[in-house]
Amino acid sequence: MQVLLAQPRGFCAGVTRAIAIVERALAIYGAPIYVRHEIVHNRTVVESLRARGAVFVDNLSDVPEGATVVFSAHGVPKAVAREAEERGLRVFDATCPLVTKVHKEVGRMRREGRTILMIGHAGHPEVEGTMGQVEDGIRLIEKPADVAKLPYTDADTLAYVTQTTISADDSRDVIEALKTRYPHIHEPKRQDICYATQNRQVAVKKLADAGVDAVLVIGSATSSNSNRLREVAERAGVRAWLVDSAEHVNPEWLKGVKCVGLTAGASAPESLVQGVVDWLKEHAGATEVRTLEGEEESVAFPLPKGLWESDLEAAQAEKSSK
Repeated sequence: MQVLLAQPRGFCAGVTRAIAIVERALAIYGAPIYVRHEIVHNRTVVESLRARGAVFVDNLSDVPEGATVVFSAHGVPKAVAREAEERGLRVFDATCPLVTKVHKEVGRMRREGRTILMIGHAGHPEVEGTMGQVEDGIRLIEKPADVAKLPYTDADTLAYVTQTTISADDSRDVIEALKTRYPHIHEPKRQDICYATQNRQVAVKKLADAGVDAVLVIGSATSSNSNRLREVAERAGVRAWLVDSAEHVNPEWLKGVKCVGLTAGASAPESLVQGVVDWLKEHAGATEVRTLEGEEESVAFPLPKGLWESDLEAAQAEKSSK
């Protein structure tokens, strides 16, 4: 068996930053550090941070007075940020800067008097956070068929934004339907789907073009971008499965497979990729592992004030002096 690795795959800059925020907060302020929602949608990452003292909660009411809380990479509604401020909690916002960009777009569009149509998946925390940036005037649509049911006309002042982690192909279909029915709809200045989501979807299409018989996507079931990678592979005509780690690979999937493609969602660590590669070598007869050419990513986002290297050094110096 031959194994082809997608490039790029795994952690994006927003996920790297979010995890680093929790790790640095633990190092400087000590456990427990409370995190509203899973910091990123990956079971391995969450369990690792939990073992080190991170406490994951769904509501700020579960955070005690005077505690430190981190907002997840998916972002939070404004009401949650206000509640944290009113309670005097120490807050570090790990919202991906690309999600924050969409938040600012939504606020600007509403100030301009536009009704906003958000393209995304119902119930996803990023969607809830984005729609929670305004009190009204925003509506969720998930598929092209939803556009026909909208009560607006082209005379209405409309705009659209998208969830950053949805399939580029799916969003394109919805956007085309919107533009067909509402030719004057206002577009974002730049597309909202993040660079990492798009790059990873393109990389999966390259796996399909390279002739793989099957694709394994490493990522948790709760991860939107990981699920989209599986869908992109299937849409390209390749059987694909989403697995958390090597222990979840079913040998039956690989019967008769001569070439398997391997990728990972933006919240899945590279260690899980290597674990699956090792499993394929041991259990599926993989003898050749090759990485396809793809986009080289160099994006990096800074940590928020209070978690800088100087803050860590000061905390370490204070501990050593006691």
